[in-house]
Amino acid sequence: MEIGQKIKRLRIQKGLTLEELASRSELTKGFLSQLERDLTSPSIATLNDIVEALGSSLSEFFKDEKQEQLVFRKKDFFVDERGSCTIHWIVPNTQKNEMEPILLELPQGGESFAMDPHSGEEFGYVLEGSVVLLTGEERHTVHKGETFYLSGKSSHTLRNEKKTTAKVLWISTPPLF
Repeated sequence: MEIGQKIKRLRIQKGLTLEELASRSELTKGFLSQLERDLTSPSIATLNDIVEALGSSLSEFFKDEKQEQLVFRKKDFFVDERGSCTIHWIVPNTQKNEMEPILLELPQGGESFAMDPHSGEEFGYVLEGSVVLLTGEERHTVHKGETFYLSGKSSHTLRNEKKTTAKVLWISTPPLF
């Protein structure tokens, strides 16, 4: 771990100048500048003073931060056959997130599982083919390049009534699949 760079990152996140941090931690601006460039190392007591001046603690400062994955490749996807549809989880472990994007493939005559009423919202973008969105007593045909957006207040299902496979990017919040 490069302590100086982490201190600089925290200082900038807090909106502090070197001079402000120096004043709060009772250290010199020159020492902090060298520290942030990893040209010197602080004692534990000095590091504790700096971290406290930044509104944190040593245990929080040294907590192992895992790098957040931003890009997902096909090798990261998880595929599941559910009835007459194929679900591609295109962002792994979305149960911990606030939304869940999937790629849904519906072959001719395929149908998604029925989504029971829930408190969230859903968005779909038809990438290929067309689907029929069944919600309550309503039927809506959604073609390639079109979208749907609905609250989860009523049960709903997607059905492919065409002879070609339909692909839908489907995003729900909270994660439901």
